[in-house]
Amino acid sequence: MTQTTTTLDTTTTLSGLRSLHLIRVAFSLIWVALVGTTSASLVSTEKPTAIAAVLLVVYPLWDLAATLLERRLTGTTDQVGTANVALGLAATAGMTAAVFSTVGTALLVFGVWALLSGALQLAVAIRRRRTVGAQWPMIISGGLSVLAGGSFAAMSTSPSSDLSGIAGYSAFGAFWFLISAVTLTLRRRRG
Repeated sequence: MTQTTTTLDTTTTLSGLRSLHLIRVAFSLIWVALVGTTSASLVSTEKPTAIAAVLLVVYPLWDLAATLLERRLTGTTDQVGTANVALGLAATAGMTAAVFSTVGTALLVFGVWALLSGALQLAVAIRRRRTVGAQWPMIISGGLSVLAGGSFAAMSTSPSSDLSGIAGYSAFGAFWFLISAVTLTLRRRRG
């Protein structure tokens, strides 16, 4: 009975994570398209337009919502997950304040958030690979987020930096969530 329950729980977790990752892919692709068509040409010294401001605030807010959904799906309430929720709240608040300044300030906030959330994603994926498996895409994605976040923070001081980098970051994140969804599907089929 315990093994059947464990198998069912693992299958449910894999299925839920796969679905959530596919939703994250769809959100990211829509977000990238909106940033690309409305905001990519804004440079660091300019104040974000209203559309860019909304998009910049919505991204960490959505990530926070996805983190809460993931915690519910996996039934985890560990310190790393709690830190990730707190980081999402801080990033949303920080971005809300940053969008009233310059694109460069928004890039700095986005960069710090990407770096820290990537580190947390990496920690969760490394821990989860023992229980759920199929975490190598999230390990790679977390590591790349740390590097990208540092890059955004560094380029936030350049007067010629723009928002196209974060659109690329989101598109690349969508790619890794898609790979993760496929990997979780294959793991689920193998039992």
